[in-house]
Amino acid sequence: MTFKKRLLAVAAVGVALALPMSASAHRGWLLPAFTTLSGDNAWVTVDAAISNELFYPDHRPMRPDGVQVLGPDGAADKIQNASTGQYRSTFDVQLTKPGTYKIFTASNSVMASWTENGEVKRFRGSTEDFAKQVPAGAADLKTIKTASRNETFVTRDKPSTGALAPTGKGLELVPVTNPTDVVATEAATFKFVLDGKPAANLEVTFIPGGARWRASPGEIKVKTGADGAVKFTLPEAGMYWVNATVRSGETGRGPGGPGMGGPGGAPGAPGGAPQGPATPLAGNGVSASYTAVIEAQRP
Repeated sequence: MTFKKRLLAVAAVGVALALPMSASAHRGWLLPAFTTLSGDNAWVTVDAAISNELFYPDHRPMRPDGVQVLGPDGAADKIQNASTGQYRSTFDVQLTKPGTYKIFTASNSVMASWTENGEVKRFRGSTEDFAKQVPAGAADLKTIKTASRNETFVTRDKPSTGALAPTGKGLELVPVTNPTDVVATEAATFKFVLDGKPAANLEVTFIPGGARWRASPGEIKVKTGADGAVKFTLPEAGMYWVNATVRSGETGRGPGGPGMGGPGGAPGAPGGAPQGPATPLAGNGVSASYTAVIEAQRP
């Protein structure tokens, strides 16, 4: 084999090895070192990353400045000792009170297009800015409302529900079984709500960690009933990534994509480079996603 042919063969192998990684979806996660602790001086360290392979930081860190904490009484708490590296962030949470803590990120945004003086205008930003910047009763108004949540849960001593109340915004988990009280091989129940109402017929996916040692991801898919509740049994102890997504209405974005930024497609808004003439959205829509990391305890 000539040197050129050997070089081409090596390149082909490199491309083949790269394909599975590039085809993988990037998934965000908040991974606590423990989900159940006891004692007066309890701390938990959390890893936060967006990765190709679950619970192995191999893509980029999740920034800790957007992470929030709710204590057992439902009051806001804080993260401590935050640090961001090349592939992951880490931070600590001190569990000063007994009960269940929710550690999470949440975002809500709106994309919109409308007609003003014969010209198409575009907006992309927070729901608060939408109310301020988009004229009330705007002509030909189309909106795409997006919401995402990424959560994990830690309990000191005894599970509680004060941190688990829904906000009524986006897709949320309302535990019937406390997320830190899920036991492998035993049935558990979660309930999902969308904007405070039961999310019926919602597909919920559970994926265990450690996929690099398995021939298949080992994902478990179940659907909610009319009341938004889903019953499931996790086969083995360990950490699981939970995900559900809702898309409704016409969510096409039309030419120009989401990077049109503020009203009129002003350059410098989210999306980076200046764009061409603003184009209307294809229709109204809602896109909501929910992600969590839970642990199935040993029986």
